[in-house]
Amino acid sequence: MTARLQPGGDGPAHAPTRTGTAHGNGPGHETGDGPGTAHGNGPGRGTGARHGNGPHDGNVTTPGADPWNDMGPETGAGHGHDTGHDTGIGHGTARPSGAGLRTGTAPVTGPGRGGGRRGPGSGGGRGRLRRSAPHPLRAEWLRGFAPWAGAGLLLALVWPVAAKADQWQGSWGATTYTLSSAAAMISVPFALAAGGWQGGRERRRRTTELRASTARTPLVQLLAAALPLACWLAAAQLLVTAGTLAACAPYASAGGPAYTVFAGNALTIGACAVLGHAAGRAVPLRLTAPVLAIGGYVTVGALGTSRSDARHLAFCMVQVLGDRDLAVWWYPLVSALWAAGLAAAAVLALTAYRRATALLPLAAALGAAALLVSTGDGLLRDNPLAHRQVCDTSTTPDICVNGTYPGMLPEVTRALSGLTGRLEGVRNLPVRYEDLWRDPHRGEAQLPNLSPLGWSTVRGKVTDPQQYAWEAAHMLVRQDCDEGPQPTRRIEATDEAVLRWLAPDPLSARIRTDGVKRARQDGDAEALARYRAEEEAYRRLTALSDGERRSWLGRYFATADECHPKPSEVPSL
Repeated sequence: MTARLQPGGDGPAHAPTRTGTAHGNGPGHETGDGPGTAHGNGPGRGTGARHGNGPHDGNVTTPGADPWNDMGPETGAGHGHDTGHDTGIGHGTARPSGAGLRTGTAPVTGPGRGGGRRGPGSGGGRGRLRRSAPHPLRAEWLRGFAPWAGAGLLLALVWPVAAKADQWQGSWGATTYTLSSAAAMISVPFALAAGGWQGGRERRRRTTELRASTARTPLVQLLAAALPLACWLAAAQLLVTAGTLAACAPYASAGGPAYTVFAGNALTIGACAVLGHAAGRAVPLRLTAPVLAIGGYVTVGALGTSRSDARHLAFCMVQVLGDRDLAVWWYPLVSALWAAGLAAAAVLALTAYRRATALLPLAAALGAAALLVSTGDGLLRDNPLAHRQVCDTSTTPDICVNGTYPGMLPEVTRALSGLTGRLEGVRNLPVRYEDLWRDPHRGEAQLPNLSPLGWSTVRGKVTDPQQYAWEAAHMLVRQDCDEGPQPTRRIEATDEAVLRWLAPDPLSARIRTDGVKRARQDGDAEALARYRAEEEAYRRLTALSDGERRSWLGRYFATADECHPKPSEVPSL
């Protein structure tokens, strides 16, 4: 053993400086940087370690890229018998050498007697990187309950919205109302129930104590579990909204989507999921989820159908009926604030260290609710397009449709082409068919209703052109009067003959045939006499020449707008 003597002593130094290679009697080796050599006396084995003289093994590891080099501070723990050997902390002691201070305990880097595994530094210093554990949010986003809940809400919305496609395709207002109603009656209860079910999962899995032992605060734990669910449900709502708007766009000819309404609905759905999660965490029972679903459905339905201004407090229930009204831009956002404030207050009251902080979002929610109730009907404004008309002046009379669906004008003109062709050259007709939200003025006739969609029109087409023309002709013929003396039988027969000639309708013909058959079966002589008079008047009108018929119709329409004309003023057939 080569050693350097210290002044004042004649024995080996307590902390010898290694300058070469130390060999034990076993297979272990330790390599230094100098040319000297030192030999140990015991059977120790060294793989990045030095051992004392006895049968005990010491563990010494030097930090650095190569665990075999003794390059810096070294940490060891071993057993020695002589104070002259550097064995770490054990029965013997070693003073610091010039190579560095050796303190503490380090893991074994090579196989020892116990057959231990090689550490990360084994194999020439090339250790494999350990894969880090996935973030909790990643598990909640991809493999938790949230993706399945989003898929469930998507399926729950697609079927009822698609089933009513005839009633909203072609109208932005009807589309907005359909999506808002579906969000209020389906998405809100679904989100509350899904949040309540997820909030009680620790109780069902019996992991409450495990969750409480983690380092994250209760608020962070709740948000980490609730926010992915809220985002998935909001994304499902937005996906259905995008598909519905794409299906409406080819048939809608005026206006545009109400984006703030759809954004407010999505935010409200997310807030309801968080609110339900807080309720499920506070009351972790299996019945919490169905109770929240039923309670949300009943509450939204009761508020939405109320006639008071409290109906505006219903989540997502934007009261836009058709294209006549529009919601003010801040209405859906304030409604979302009302829901989000309640959710934030519930979360803070459940998890915050200072429960008084829940008063801030609660105050914001109450302020939003007060604004909604106090504004009332002011939350809706008139659609300026609903007060305009688009007209076709090439017909007699002119045909005008409402400005909210100008694309329907060619279709309506085509459906009324037979009627307007028969009226060509006739005097005393109304100037136009009007289509405004008011009673027609003098010289105007009401166009048959094109809204709500799903009845007369579907996807920009008139469903039954003959029936629609018959309704338009009925607007020209004498209207029924509620008060005063009824027209005579002759005038009634004349009106029916004119209506039948202007717009022949198979449905009306079947109704008249069934009426005659029933009157004969019942022996109703009065009804049979009325049917015979109508048939005789129609036969005489069709027997007239074109010129005679136009002249006679001109005299007839001069009195057609009077409820109680004098019998002498109405031309007879």
